[in-house]
Amino acid sequence: MLEQKEVVYVVSDSVGETAEFVVKAVATQFNGGQVDIRRNSYVEDLEDIEDIIALAKVGKSIIAYTIVIPVLKEYLDRRAKEENIIAVDLLSPLMNAFEASFNKQPHHQPGLMRKLDEEYFKKIEAIEFAVKYDDGRDPRGILKADIVLVGVSRTSKTPLSMYLAHKRFKVANVPLVPEVPAPEELFEIPRKNTIGLIISPDKLNEIRTERLKALGLGSQANYASFERILEELDYAEKIMKRVGCPIINVSNKAIEETAGLILEVLKKERS
Repeated sequence: MLEQKEVVYVVSDSVGETAEFVVKAVATQFNGGQVDIRRNSYVEDLEDIEDIIALAKVGKSIIAYTIVIPVLKEYLDRRAKEENIIAVDLLSPLMNAFEASFNKQPHHQPGLMRKLDEEYFKKIEAIEFAVKYDDGRDPRGILKADIVLVGVSRTSKTPLSMYLAHKRFKVANVPLVPEVPAPEELFEIPRKNTIGLIISPDKLNEIRTERLKALGLGSQANYASFERILEELDYAEKIMKRVGCPIINVSNKAIEETAGLILEVLKKERS
């Protein structure tokens, strides 16, 4: 006669991945994990629990659950006890420890882990986007971006792109150089998608001079000369006016401050 296989009913008011992972980890400690795991996801009412209880009453069964909705958890605990079924709450011991030690209340909202995972992957996608379309490498990124930053060299376009990427915005940035025509894609997108970055000539001269020193080059190079700087700023202003985009002066502003201003401007533009 074949021995009946042990069954663990994994029950969750969300996907149930966490509970299943824990059950598999424990099962490997017993005969290499030969246990029948049956996942029951998105349990949302008492009837769902009754169905699981009816199944678990038959044979060798355990219920392992990650339920955060109090009424469902309490009902499952009570019914399992009535039917003499072992039901293991995988979350409450740690949630209770958090509550007692950190003096905080849980949200009792299912699916928050998945939401966190989704936010994490959106952030990674935005960071990869910012790297791929940094410094005008591929103008096709302009058409795909949530935000397009334009400005002359050393107006913090790259660090701003990365900062905003961590806020899950896909950002492309385009350097404006008199000798290089601005990409046509810049004039094809809605003006509200673009932010122009300007800076005072004195501040730009200071930043570029320091940059040249860091590279071991003389401070008298054309890159840092006032004549060159004024030429670039004049050209950039003409492009920004043609685009019709909002303009932010980044002189003496921290990245966080400028990013905050960008998001404020975009909110007004898109409202």
